[in-house]
Amino acid sequence: MKNLKRSQLVYSSVETPEVVEEHADVEQVAELTFVEQSNSEKAMTNFKLLFALPWRRFKNGSVLTMKLSGPIAEQPQGRFSSTTALPDICNALRKAALDPRIKGVCVKIDPLQCGWSKIQEIKRHLAYFRESGKFSIAYLERAGEKEMYLASAFEEIYAPPSASISVRGISVKGTFLRGVLDKVGVEPEVRRIGNYKSAGDQLLRHDMSEYQREQLTALLEDIDDDFVDSLAVSRGKTRQDVLDLIDEGVYDMKKLKEGNWITDLKYEDEINDILKERTDGKDDELRFVRLQRYRKVSPSAFGLHGKKTIAVVRTSGAIVGGSGSTGNVITAESIITQLRALKKNKKIAAVVLRVDSPGGDALASDLMWREIQKFSEEKPIIASMADVAASGGYYMSMGCQKIVAEPLTITGSIGVVTGKFNLSELYEKVGYNTETISRGRFAEILNESRKFSDDEAELFDKSAQYAYEQFRDKAAMSRGMAIEEMQKFAQGRVWSGQRAKQFGLVDACGGLWKAVALAKEAAEIDPAEKVTVREVSRGKVSPLSLLSSGGASLQSIFAILVFMASGDKNMISQVLGMQSALSLIRGGLGISDEDANMMLGLDKGLVMAQLPEFKLEGSVESFDVGLTNDSEMTIF
Repeated sequence: MKNLKRSQLVYSSVETPEVVEEHADVEQVAELTFVEQSNSEKAMTNFKLLFALPWRRFKNGSVLTMKLSGPIAEQPQGRFSSTTALPDICNALRKAALDPRIKGVCVKIDPLQCGWSKIQEIKRHLAYFRESGKFSIAYLERAGEKEMYLASAFEEIYAPPSASISVRGISVKGTFLRGVLDKVGVEPEVRRIGNYKSAGDQLLRHDMSEYQREQLTALLEDIDDDFVDSLAVSRGKTRQDVLDLIDEGVYDMKKLKEGNWITDLKYEDEINDILKERTDGKDDELRFVRLQRYRKVSPSAFGLHGKKTIAVVRTSGAIVGGSGSTGNVITAESIITQLRALKKNKKIAAVVLRVDSPGGDALASDLMWREIQKFSEEKPIIASMADVAASGGYYMSMGCQKIVAEPLTITGSIGVVTGKFNLSELYEKVGYNTETISRGRFAEILNESRKFSDDEAELFDKSAQYAYEQFRDKAAMSRGMAIEEMQKFAQGRVWSGQRAKQFGLVDACGGLWKAVALAKEAAEIDPAEKVTVREVSRGKVSPLSLLSSGGASLQSIFAILVFMASGDKNMISQVLGMQSALSLIRGGLGISDEDANMMLGLDKGLVMAQLPEFKLEGSVESFDVGLTNDSEMTIF
């Protein structure tokens, strides 16, 4: 186990789980290996490119350019989305490595809003691209640990002398709303099963519990170790060199250049001059093709397709119940429908289920788990975990025959949370009242205008425990463990992908192509045989959604508190709109869509299998959240 002495510290409050024996055959499956084309394959590629459609053509001797900034979507995006998608980035690098028209790649990296696992997948494809012998350049203006982590995969790193590159360490932060809820008169009556299931802590507590601090410390150590090791190896340094850089707090870009942390200090116009020299244009011509255009180039031109097809089903967002939901969410109905269609499709040899979800509705998670298991009885299905595949996201994954996770995937969180919000104090403050007539002992168990009775509280406790045991026991069955053994790794605890592999919660560490290789093996396809990998999912973005404001502002929350302090109940009533109080709170405090989904689920008394809210980030976001860069390079 890497850094065993440090890692043991994180198990201070529970017995250290034993490491499960690794499956050597799974680890030996190749992932993404560059193989140079034969002369005949190169000739065929050139022939196909001669007859390429106009929108797939560009000049020979060009550089592929990209701008990576903000969120990176897991699913391919529709025409109305401006978000860059992970499949587009990775597929472009695979094609460009074999494309004779491409001389190299140049990527401008701005502050990123994605997890570490997506960056690991991009880095793996950059390594594949670099094996072709073509040049790779990263350009940074504002960067923290995450951006430097990605930039370290490039052969050359440039930044302007005035750049803001801060490598000062990685932190983890939890958010807690109990103080805010107390002020507005909302009492959360939450039941969560599992010592580490801290999804309810942000509603119940003012600070971190011992268990949450323990698991977040372990995650922080794993990410920090990987970051330090990666940067040291890529820049030819030692671990101690990187640690010294972090603790020094360098702000002068000259020191980064002198220490060989970056290649040189160059403005963007100077980068253009470098690219002009390396491309085949005239003296003052820069030949380039942007990602937006290059993604239309067919991989079949480079022999990247095969006769047999493996489908990739990408799921992203919170898991919600019901059907017809829009936006970045996962519904059981849509996934089940998609899997049943693929099961009937004779052209599909296997499926890779890509999971990027913190969980959500427990019932929807269970329905998808059942359908995935039924699918596996007829065709192979392999899970590939992205940034987060925890709680309900893990529930889905464990139905697959094998699970592949990135080393820094956040997974596990086998636990549940349920409850309701008691709004009686809020209603009293704003002069609002409800009266209910009912029949049945538990008919009013979800009545928001009062606390649970003793009988209702007992029922909720029992139902939450039952839901947890159902989740845990199915996880044990799916992973071939005894229930007592699974209990050591459950209790709502989150793990990094690399620790999850050590404990048998996943089978291998790697990315999409590791999962594709395992799918080929399960479908009895020769490892050397090429297959067509077909993306069958697409993000849901409508033109109208681009016009939405995204919820209430922080000023709304301040207004509520001011009105409450003034005692003007009529004004409070008008502002709150009664039932919209929780919406204002979550919108004004910047609560994520996933956490909003959890709050809405709890408001309905649903059992939620969801990851606790926290952030693992580098230092760049302390300075640059909400900032935009107007001096965008024209080639990106």
